[in-house]
Amino acid sequence: MNRITKITLGIIATLLILATTGLLWQTRNEAYNLLHAPMETRKLPDQTPANYNLYFEDVTVTNPEGMKLAGWFIPSQNGAVIIMQHGYKSTRAELLNEAAMMQSHGYGVLVTSIRAHDYSEGELITFGLYEINDMEAWYQYLLTRDDIDPNKIGILGNSYGGMLAIQYAAQNENIKAVVANSAFSSLKDTVSTSVAYFTGLPEFPFVPLIIFWAEQITDAKMEEIDATRWIPEISPRPVFLMQGGVDTVISPSSGQRLYDAAGEPKELWFDADLGHVDFDKERAEEYEERVAAFFDQYLLNVSP
Repeated sequence: MNRITKITLGIIATLLILATTGLLWQTRNEAYNLLHAPMETRKLPDQTPANYNLYFEDVTVTNPEGMKLAGWFIPSQNGAVIIMQHGYKSTRAELLNEAAMMQSHGYGVLVTSIRAHDYSEGELITFGLYEINDMEAWYQYLLTRDDIDPNKIGILGNSYGGMLAIQYAAQNENIKAVVANSAFSSLKDTVSTSVAYFTGLPEFPFVPLIIFWAEQITDAKMEEIDATRWIPEISPRPVFLMQGGVDTVISPSSGQRLYDAAGEPKELWFDADLGHVDFDKERAEEYEERVAAFFDQYLLNVSP
């Protein structure tokens, strides 16, 4: 091998090492940013229930790890209450439209936030691995209120919050009815769509490496985050799923996957023309009618 060939191969090897190092650094950084939300980087609520002329209470609970979580409670007129959980890196304000709709039908609403979101403490997002403890803290808060019938508690979640709603209801049989708008069916199913949306990077080679780093950071395997495994446990309690056909945040097939996995009673509202969590905005009248009828049937019109 002559000197020029050796130099050429050395340059190529150096460039490959630099490219690989750069790729590993970039994907680890993307995974870190996807899973971390320091207060100074967060989206925070720009409205409160007062903007919707709703009486409300600021509520704080503490999860088992000692983190303080921020929420709003809107009193009930019929003894029933709906826990409402926002989506990934969003805020409680996301659900004010839905809260106003349901309050007009007499329902109390507990608008919750979880660790590393809104004004709640914590910085690491684990996609339900530990956030399930936050949901339990909110449920325990409701049990302290004498204006709520503990047999009339429902839950509604958007996107990541929809997945958490399914996960938590599967573990708590006292959640009597579940509404999930554009919920993740599983991270395995939707990760390519979600990573592309939140990072702008192509699937290969970035997605597998981002998943690898995310698993190292959270000490969890991607396949553990799977709502299709949890949703059958909710039956015979009812589930109402919504999914848009042009969703760019999660896999548009998520709703059907969840519906197929769920036991009865179950309902899927699929709209081929809607994007991610668009139902309450683009189909507002039908959304209110269908969600209110669902909770009326399964929270109010039941035998004691």
